[in-house]
Amino acid sequence: MHPILPGPLSRRAFLQRSAQLAFTGVALPTALNLAAIGEAAAFNASDYKALVCVFLFGGNDYANTVVPYDSTRYEQYRSARADIALAHADLLPLNPGNLAGGLRYALHPNMGGLAGLFNAGHAAVQLNVGPLVEPLTRAQYEAETRRQPPKLFSHNDQQSCWQSSSPEGATAGWGGRMGDLAQPTNAGNPLFTCISVTGNTVFLTGEEALAYQVGSWGAVRINAVDRWAFGSDAVGKALSSIVRDTRRPHVLEGMYNGVTARAITAEASITAALTAYPDDEDHTQFAAIPNTNLGRQLRMVARLIAARNLLSTKRQVFFVSMGGFDTHGGLLQTHGDLMQELSEALTGFYQVTGDATVMGAGGVANQVTAFTASEFGRTLTSNGDGSDHGWGGHHLVVGGAVNGGQFYGKPPPVSVGDSDSAEDQWHVGQGRLLPSTSVDQYAGTLARWFGVNDTELAGILPHLSSFTVANGYPPDLGFMTP
Repeated sequence: MHPILPGPLSRRAFLQRSAQLAFTGVALPTALNLAAIGEAAAFNASDYKALVCVFLFGGNDYANTVVPYDSTRYEQYRSARADIALAHADLLPLNPGNLAGGLRYALHPNMGGLAGLFNAGHAAVQLNVGPLVEPLTRAQYEAETRRQPPKLFSHNDQQSCWQSSSPEGATAGWGGRMGDLAQPTNAGNPLFTCISVTGNTVFLTGEEALAYQVGSWGAVRINAVDRWAFGSDAVGKALSSIVRDTRRPHVLEGMYNGVTARAITAEASITAALTAYPDDEDHTQFAAIPNTNLGRQLRMVARLIAARNLLSTKRQVFFVSMGGFDTHGGLLQTHGDLMQELSEALTGFYQVTGDATVMGAGGVANQVTAFTASEFGRTLTSNGDGSDHGWGGHHLVVGGAVNGGQFYGKPPPVSVGDSDSAEDQWHVGQGRLLPSTSVDQYAGTLARWFGVNDTELAGILPHLSSFTVANGYPPDLGFMTP
């Protein structure tokens, strides 16, 4: 298992904070702590940028999301998928963009909004991405002669590998490690650097950064200290005072009260900021984002982005999610409904971020990038009514800074054979894609746009150094503008 923050990142943080404290005359042994290290490890940011991870729990069926559309490959797809193949006439064709050799792709029929964004240049497709430790061929996978991601095809472990580069039990994710660097840019409210609208997640946990959790309705309150909880303003105020008092005789009690006090203060800050950007029937500025589970989460993200100046934030990483993608059965109906919810929510979110009347300053679509992730793709072959656990998959990146209308990575052959031919080397059985792009490359491309420099990437993505232009795996995939 890799360290949470390897050498260069921690050393840089230590030296920066040491210099700051020495300048102010503070005694280092007392003042230099993990919080100070986390605050020091930062890049400069004068503008605002946000990354929004949309995690698809259960393993998204890649083959019915981004579908081969040219006649030759569609027929191969239809033959492999049998009863779960989508009709060619129903597919939403994407502009060929940078594809060569007559290759074409289309999106699921229920993804009209995202197809429109792609064809307008505001979304891109990353082909065949998944967890890798180092470049790997099918022969090496079968012979186990090179390092492989641990516990492949396991939901919990591969969710963790996508989010943290380690299996279940990991303590930090690449979103949180970016948060460690970004916290000083949010000096007024570093706690709001990493925000989850879908519960706890390792993705947003760093050495110092934590996932601040909100609900789709707003900040989570500590009801026990609500002044109305006991029907008495006086009782509520008295209890609130007690639980915030950090001058307790017991050290752990004082520390616990300090955490509680920060939580109460944070809730008040979030609630006050959201009041300026309400989302109710009398205010329709967020109405473009549908009232679905994912839509409500993205509405909250949009409101927090709109309130960025009130919250004094310059860099933020958000985490939202959808469940239900473990489609071993009933794939056509279930997956179709999920694709509609995903497309409508992301399309509405992009529209709102570009609305100057909501976001100010001409909108922030160029400063907000949303991207999909999922623990694995699924088999190309049908199991009769669905598909089974796979490995690589196709993902979408949406935003004004995206080099959109293009496909990135290597288009995989549509094959389920087991021969030694090149056609059959892109999967590890039943059309389970062997990733041709690593999660570290995908994340590194997003991190560079966010403001992370090349010397800091090793502390965020421990396997990225294994992927180089020389071995055919460019560290930057090119789907983001500077």
